[in-house]
Formats: sequence, C-alpha cells, structure tokens
Amino acid sequence: MAIPKEVTFVTFDVYGTLIDWETGAYDAFRSEAERDGFTIERDELVARFHEVQQQIQAGSYELYAEVLRRTAVQIAKDVGWPLEPSRSGFLPDSVKRWPPFKETNAVLQRIAKKHKVGLISNIDDKLLGETRRHIPTDFDLVVTAQQVRSYKPDPAHFIECERRIGGKKGWVHVAASYYHDVEPCLKKKIPVVWVNRHKQPLEANQKKPDAEVSTLREAAKLIGAG
Repeated sequence: MAIPKEVTFVTFDVYGTLIDWETGAYDAFRSEAERDGFTIERDELVARFHEVQQQIQAGSYELYAEVLRRTAVQIAKDVGWPLEPSRSGFLPDSVKRWPPFKETNAVLQRIAKKHKVGLISNIDDKLLGETRRHIPTDFDLVVTAQQVRSYKPDPAHFIECERRIGGKKGWVHVAASYYHDVEPCLKKKIPVVWVNRHKQPLEANQKKPDAEVSTLREAAKLIGAG
C-alpha cells in the first residue's frame, strides 16, 4: 500500500500519538509512590506499563479504567512497592491530566481544515471524554475499545471504522504504536503513517509501514496538510 494521493479521512491513535501518556502515567506513579517513600524509574515504569497492559488486554474485555487499576497493582507488585489495591484508582484518575504533545492541537486543526478526522483508541468512553478537554478539535468519528469490546491489535476497531466511513478509499491512519496500530493496519491494507517518536528500529520480521515520521508535523505534510 501507499499513502493515497487524495486523502479524505485521517484517523489517529490517541495515547502516544496525540497525548503524552508516558509522562502522564509516570507522573501519576511517581506522585503516588512518593507517598510511601518509594521511587520508580521512568524507563522501567514505561517498559513495564507496555508489558503488563498487553497481558491484561489479551484476556477477556473489561473497561480501560479497570485495565489501568490492574496495571497499577501488578507493576507495584513487580517492583516491590507495597501498594494497597484500594489505592489503584490513582492511575485511571490521572488520565484527565495526561498532557497533549506540544504540536498536537495546532497540527490537528490544520488537518481538520483539509480532511475529515477521527480517533481510534484503546480507551473507554468516559476517560476519552476527559482527555478530549485538552483537544478542542471536532472529530467526525470516534471508535473506542468500549464500543467494540476489544483492544488493538485485534482488528475490531479498524473493521468498525471502515464500516462507518463506508470503505477504505482515501483513508489514512496515523499512530505511534507499531504493535497496536501499524501491524493491524498492514494486515488490513489500511495506509498507515507511523509516528516513530523514539526512533524504534524495526525487528527482522516486521514489515515497513507505508510511511514513517518522527513528528505529527511531518505526518501532516505527508497527507497534504503541512
């Protein structure tokens, strides 16, 4: 696949692509752990967050707020922080404070002037509503894990999005996670722009995305909204 010459619909993953979840989640863990005089390193937290969430999301569907509570409990256990499970709500409660990247709103507004825009996210509707207070753009389509009762990389989000758009013609997806977004898009033959902020190298068995950029601004240029 290639990026279509005439782009009509652009969808975005939210956390990692538009919202700096790594900073948001780390700040929440750091603040809560400090209450107990415990310290967690950022790099360790981010790596464990990815790993634990993938394990939990691979099971039967539950709301993302509950995934976050279970993630907090498991990470605390893994690093030896004696967190009472009753306090695990600190993590879903923190989502409302997870910040957008500095470029997010200006780029989204430029793209929304040229194309229809949508969100495709592994989140529940309530938490996404809290996040959208940071993003004033009006979206033409929103697909959440709660709506499809499934978590990416399962293809349900993309199947539902294609159904609502009415096909794949002119549709491009923009996302930061190779595992959650790029891989399922390649399988479904949906043109995908990988926002590879951390310059993550591809493994030998991973296929190249249709395009790779390091910022949202670069993605906007690629789809004719630079």
